[in-house]
Amino acid sequence: MASDSSAQASGFKKLSESAIISDSEFDTDELSTHPEEIKSHPPIRRSSSLFSLKDELPRPDQKEYTAFIEDNRHFSLIRNLHMADFITLLNGFSGFYSIISCLRYTLTGKSHYVQRAHFFICLGLFFDFFDGRVARLRNKASLMGQELDSLADLISFGVSPATIAFAIGFQSTVDVLLLTFWVLCGLTRLARFNITAQVIPKDEHGKSKYFEGFPIPTNLAWVFFFAFLVYKDWIEDQIPLGYLFKDTAFEFHIISIGFALQGCAEISKSLRIPKP
Repeated sequence: MASDSSAQASGFKKLSESAIISDSEFDTDELSTHPEEIKSHPPIRRSSSLFSLKDELPRPDQKEYTAFIEDNRHFSLIRNLHMADFITLLNGFSGFYSIISCLRYTLTGKSHYVQRAHFFICLGLFFDFFDGRVARLRNKASLMGQELDSLADLISFGVSPATIAFAIGFQSTVDVLLLTFWVLCGLTRLARFNITAQVIPKDEHGKSKYFEGFPIPTNLAWVFFFAFLVYKDWIEDQIPLGYLFKDTAFEFHIISIGFALQGCAEISKSLRIPKP
């Protein structure tokens, strides 16, 4: 029994230490050669948001990791979330409600539902901005912040815009495949960011100098375009530019090519967008 307890404690220690190392914005060479820089710019967790903060937050310490892993109380997950995490969850809620609004539009044909879908995506953008501001105000980094932020962004700025596109008329088989490619590129881009954020060059504030590929919130440009189409009633059979290969199994809207191009821009490694 004693050996089992010792092994479990050792496992918790290794897991927490591993998590701390993975959150570091410095690699091992920097840790060994620039100790004075570490004191002035401690390692941090970086958000995947388009609105990353200029002044970064200190990363959680080892005690927080240990408490998070070993907390066996009821509702321990909720107890360990920070205020900024709940705001990030509101981003995810907004994206999901946008999807529900699209489904209601397809069931009823009432355009105010798709307009509501646009509104909730914009609301998600607000929460994506606001969660970072709250974290900055509290000067507290979250253990789950980056993961929650990425998943919420995928719903609000990946799945939701694609659902709107389908609801307003991009419904052929090839249209749907191009929309699927667009969403998967956004998913891949977010996953890559979580891996490569540590190695992207930083400025004097410790903030990454650029995005690799388009950030996923840039999909909002399509949301505004869809809103314009709904406003002009250029939807369903009235979508501008029409089809390619019309009345065949391979028909698709010409505009759908833009979804594939946007997806390629998101996963591009050579395309570097300076951070604001």
